Amino acid sequence: MKSEEIKATDLNPQQFIAKKIVQISGAVGDEKAINALSGGVDSSTVTMLAHRALGDKLLTYFIDHGLMRQDEPQQISSLFREFGVNVEIIDAKDKFFNALKGITDPEAKREAIVQTFYKDVFGRLVRESGAKHLLQGTILTDVDETLAGIKRQHNVFEQLGIDPEQSFGYKIIEPLIQLRKDGVRKVAVALGLPESIYNRMPFLGPALAGRVIGEVTPERIKTVRQATIITEQELANTPAFQYMAILHADKVTGMRACLPTGKNGNLTAVRQVRDYGSQIEIRCWESIDARTATPTRLHWKILDRLAKRITTEVSGIVSVTYNITPKPPSTMEAV
Repeated sequence: MKSEEIKATDLNPQQFIAKKIVQISGAVGDEKAINALSGGVDSSTVTMLAHRALGDKLLTYFIDHGLMRQDEPQQISSLFREFGVNVEIIDAKDKFFNALKGITDPEAKREAIVQTFYKDVFGRLVRESGAKHLLQGTILTDVDETLAGIKRQHNVFEQLGIDPEQSFGYKIIEPLIQLRKDGVRKVAVALGLPESIYNRMPFLGPALAGRVIGEVTPERIKTVRQATIITEQELANTPAFQYMAILHADKVTGMRACLPTGKNGNLTAVRQVRDYGSQIEIRCWESIDARTATPTRLHWKILDRLAKRITTEVSGIVSVTYNITPKPPSTMEAV
């Protein structure tokens, strides 16, 4: 099932909002609906559309799977409460890390996240609440990449012949399925969302699990989260569409300065010792709708500062690289 695209240049945001409010209200009727908020522009836009359409019939949850950026669940839920949206944070960290244990294949990791998210966590929430529908921010690019076999996006089902009601016990409503990222941003502005949301960088559905090559563990997520903080601080003033830190699986050989002590505790000459550690890859992209992208030509001073900070401030990192391959043949996310 292919949705007809509404290009950002042809989009009338206010008409789109009015139409979607009617559609959401009609689909849900007198029942309750659950909304999956992650804080990205897609899920945030759907949250505000559904809030206007359903009011108190909407149950909004932020699933804290332990894979988000620093303090993200608290920051996003607090922001949306200011808009009158009651957001409940669900602690599901143990469920997700147990589901991901021992898995290294990218598609297997995505499938583990899909099943845990939709069948386990939201399946329980649906059963307990009596809701019949789940609203989510699937956009057309998610569908295109999945159907093209580039990567399975976690939020694509019916387009693959998967019936969510049969598989998970509820129907899925996708108000943004005809739009790409630039169109969603226009709708977000019209809904009154702040720039911190409508201009927010895209953040993948599997969250930081998609930026860990190899097994996803709490320790490895902590490492990539720390590298992400530094990367987002250092690249915040660039006009890039998206930037990220990726933790590689293989260990690499590095060196650290060592100040050995001599007799009576006196310092002797500095020497270098082997430090067998991990590698962070930085990606920074220029793009409009994520279908194609070009690596940003970052100034050497920025790259140098990134490397120094990450290898100094993030425990166990001895190497930082910068990806210079465009999309295609690369993809914006690593996993």
